[in-house]
Amino acid sequence: MLTLILAAMLAPSAEAETLGRRLAATGAIETLLPAIAAKETEEVIAQHPEFTEADRQSLRATTGEVVRAMADRLAAVMGHEYAAALSVKDLRALVAFAGSPAARRYRAAIPGVTMRGLGKIGNVDFKGELAKAFCAKSGKLCPPKG
Repeated sequence: MLTLILAAMLAPSAEAETLGRRLAATGAIETLLPAIAAKETEEVIAQHPEFTEADRQSLRATTGEVVRAMADRLAAVMGHEYAAALSVKDLRALVAFAGSPAARRYRAAIPGVTMRGLGKIGNVDFKGELAKAFCAKSGKLCPPKG
């Protein structure tokens, strides 16, 4: 019983939940999910040359439906996490910023900037880079000699 009371006391307020969801909906969900979905949809189309033009158009339309459903689920879950992690004051400030013209332009730029930046960097292998640096520093995690 005490656990339920404590959980209720620590649960985010309705305002925090609403603000958290609004904040979540303006983050990676809004900026990267559609770009990733479009890329993966085109990969599926490329793997199925038997698809007619009507099939390809239908698949692209289905992508939009799936993205909207995924975005709603992600916004609800991530919004709750923001509501639990941030104060209502912080959430209000962040939501206000997220709605500003500068923030909207920033979000619009993210997919292109990300793709161009990753294209210039090439293959990113964090584990490999970490092992190489740790090998140089400690002599451990070095590739086998042979």
